[in-house]
Amino acid sequence: MKTTIVIVEDEALVSRDLQKMLQKIDPGIELLATLNSVAQAVKWFSEHAQPDLLFLDIQLSDGVSFEILEKTDLTCPIIFTTAYNEYAMRAFKVNSIDYLLKPVDQADLAQALTQFKRFHRSKSDYQEDIRTLIQDLRDPVSGKKYRERFLVHHGNSFMPVLVSQIACFMRQEVIFVYLLNGEKYISNLNTMDEIEELLDPALFFRANRQSLVRIDAVQSIRPGVNGKISALLLPTGKTELDISREKAVEFKNWLEK
Repeated sequence: MKTTIVIVEDEALVSRDLQKMLQKIDPGIELLATLNSVAQAVKWFSEHAQPDLLFLDIQLSDGVSFEILEKTDLTCPIIFTTAYNEYAMRAFKVNSIDYLLKPVDQADLAQALTQFKRFHRSKSDYQEDIRTLIQDLRDPVSGKKYRERFLVHHGNSFMPVLVSQIACFMRQEVIFVYLLNGEKYISNLNTMDEIEELLDPALFFRANRQSLVRIDAVQSIRPGVNGKISALLLPTGKTELDISREKAVEFKNWLEK
């Protein structure tokens, strides 16, 4: 089954390179149109059916591409291409919207396509994430936002879990996501530092290099050796987490907030 795509990009060279990489990755991709401005994109989407996937540059010659989203009723998945700053990158991650940094790397593009094919959200959830993303990017002083959902591996696909369901993240050979109900999944993210950045520090504590724990998951704590403490975690109370002497006081203060 073919995947139909539309590219909105005002740099002709970038657009051509993106097309070539897409064809190398998946020869079955069908390019419906390449558009180079807000006005051209708004006109095209008013006259044609939506593609399976849209590649959308943020800064176009006649404005920002968010105007396209505001002037049309797009519900197709979008992968943004951008050279935005660090704050903007965090906004994309928090709102679970896929993006590629320019210059686009073929390996990153292939990973984005794989994720698109494996994971599909409802249109209402996706539109809400897009609306929140636009607000966050246009109003960066509105307050720091934190991730509300994380993707986890589920068989040959991905599924979202709410942060409110997560007991802890633990790195072993991979990063496991433990839920309060006892279920365990593999995280879609690869580093604890990246996960920590997306979590509310009032709710999650970096106990050590290998773990992040939710405050509601701490069942009890007890003294360990050499000033360390051990925390027993829900749901079973059998999972034991060692807190270093250097972090023991900070951890106790965090629990009492």
